[in-house]
Amino acid sequence: MEWENQSLTEEFFLKGLSGYPRLEHLFFALILMMYAVILVGNGTLIVISIFDSNLHTPMYFFLGNLSFLDICFTTSSIPFTLVSFLSERKTISFLGCAVQMFLGLAMGTTECVLLGMMAFDRYVAICNPLRYPIIMNKSSYVTMATGSWFSGDANSAVQTTFVMRLPFCGNVINHFLCEILAVMKMACTDTSGNEFIMVMATILFTLMPLLLIVFSYLLIISSILKIHSAEGRSKAFSTCSAHFTVVIIFYGTILFMYMKPKSKDTLNVDDLDATDKLISMFYGVMTPLMNPLIYSLRNKDVKEAIKNLKRRFVSK
Repeated sequence: MEWENQSLTEEFFLKGLSGYPRLEHLFFALILMMYAVILVGNGTLIVISIFDSNLHTPMYFFLGNLSFLDICFTTSSIPFTLVSFLSERKTISFLGCAVQMFLGLAMGTTECVLLGMMAFDRYVAICNPLRYPIIMNKSSYVTMATGSWFSGDANSAVQTTFVMRLPFCGNVINHFLCEILAVMKMACTDTSGNEFIMVMATILFTLMPLLLIVFSYLLIISSILKIHSAEGRSKAFSTCSAHFTVVIIFYGTILFMYMKPKSKDTLNVDDLDATDKLISMFYGVMTPLMNPLIYSLRNKDVKEAIKNLKRRFVSK
């Protein structure tokens, strides 16, 4: 009977901001501009990290992965959202919903783990500078990045499979996208098993990397405070400030969205709170938007690499 109910669900209706056409047009213009900045900003970081030999280091390898991740994450959702803002029929197929959910979860999980790897890289660079080339050799940081991507894909594949196998009593998703909690609300059966998987995944792929980041920065701060010169302390802090800012924005948003004490209400109440929608949009657009700005504005190497890239294009 469960498979029969599921088979009848061929498409979903995305409620989003239906009934507020003016808001939809406003958000269309804002998100379109933000998406353009995301593509240009993150694309530029990827290009300079590849073509500038001075940036062929573990930190910029991770940064290139982070930029590629942000482009993939936003491209999996923003174009569809923009089209839906201008369309009267705001629907998505069952398969399209599954793919969208998989990509969103995969990219989000990968970024959590990748930020943890970047924190470890900063810890080694500051606390063990003489051993840094040995510990963070090419084989090590490529393996760390690969592991981040694999973790994201594995977690997303498991969660998406279990959610999309649920029998659904309705087909109206009260969200802009096929967000996992919004889709689970339509289930006609007990979702405690899915919630347990989500909790375990959150602990393993969100909280564990966060603990690694916190522990790394405690050691980093302790090491920096032992530096006698003010100039040395300032230089050491500057190498971590961009990553630390990105971590605060990313984890602050995701933890508030998924860890606040109302998970049962979120799954059983018909209307998704307007605040949740805005937070979700912030998480999906603002974080990838801010990453390249933070790393370029606070980083002399990136600024110099951009200048060199401009000179190459001008000379041609």
